[in-house]
Amino acid sequence: MSNNKHLYSVIAGTGSYIPEKIISGDSFLNSTFYENGAVIEKNISDIISKFSEITEIVERRYADDTMLNSNIATVAAQRALDDAGIDKETLDHIIFCHNFGDIQPGSNSMDILPSLAAKVKQQLEITNPDCVAYDIIFGCPGWVQGSIQANYLIKSGDAKRVLVIGSETLSRIIDPHDRDSMIFSDGAGAVIYEAAESEEPVGMIAHKTQTFAGNYSSLLIMGCSSNPDAQDGNSYLKMNGRKLYEFAVINVPQVVKMAIDKAGISIEDIKTVFIHQANGKMDNAIMKRLFKLYGLDAVPENLVPMTISWLGNSSVATIPTLIDLVLKEKVAGYKVNKGEYAIFASVGAGMHINAIVYKF
Repeated sequence: MSNNKHLYSVIAGTGSYIPEKIISGDSFLNSTFYENGAVIEKNISDIISKFSEITEIVERRYADDTMLNSNIATVAAQRALDDAGIDKETLDHIIFCHNFGDIQPGSNSMDILPSLAAKVKQQLEITNPDCVAYDIIFGCPGWVQGSIQANYLIKSGDAKRVLVIGSETLSRIIDPHDRDSMIFSDGAGAVIYEAAESEEPVGMIAHKTQTFAGNYSSLLIMGCSSNPDAQDGNSYLKMNGRKLYEFAVINVPQVVKMAIDKAGISIEDIKTVFIHQANGKMDNAIMKRLFKLYGLDAVPENLVPMTISWLGNSSVATIPTLIDLVLKEKVAGYKVNKGEYAIFASVGAGMHINAIVYKF
């Protein structure tokens, strides 16, 4: 490498898997939701309607019963390999970001032995032992953190190509008696990062991560069913939605600003923000507060592509899926041009917040 060139991590290919099974709001019409141990007596249609109004989620996707988390991830990974047009044997690392492993339909048991990254490597039939496969458990920001990890590997010279997957089957770990179950969905996204020499900064140029475990780790936990009569002994994904909303709106903009300032660019240089599809109303509030930190009152139009209305919240899969769809011009009104700056930002269980400044 010449003296005036530096190593950068650039996206070589992307892929995603969006389950075909569409779950509309009407799918919950026969649900019985509980709060504080008692049945919520409100009309179920009103509960569904109010939920959709707050989150902007109209429908979500569930994986077919024949597919495990590692299976849908493998499909997304193969599509990323095809998109990049590279030999799978040239991958140096596979980083699989998830939170619940493989869960069989009708079960509540998590399987992470072997690691899901190892399962994907096996399913892709990669024989190269120098392709190292491991998992990251980091809440919803897992895929962004996996990308940061890939950047470290590439910049160290240890890797030339790293596959980072975000995939989850949340439909198998949600409590059917909890209104929050309507938020979550299944899906997989995969991105291949490749080492590139450049005199000018390109690809991943700055990032920032923070963990607020001390006071906020209990905002997303595993807990018993909201139905006090449930006797299955299972643990389910539980969320303190109101407190999480307040936490995210206050803290996410500050972390994103740290990454932008670290990159040495202006907020007005950012052309696309790929934000974790957690809650439409929350994401809008985060963006408004981010721009206020720079003394700006309005968020530019067409800055933040959103898929939450039809894909729901698939945790670690939301951002890589969104990137894949936008790069392939499958999100109306959005297109990424070479030389443009973008943000990848997420928040979730831990509580973790992270952000990447990326130059296409």
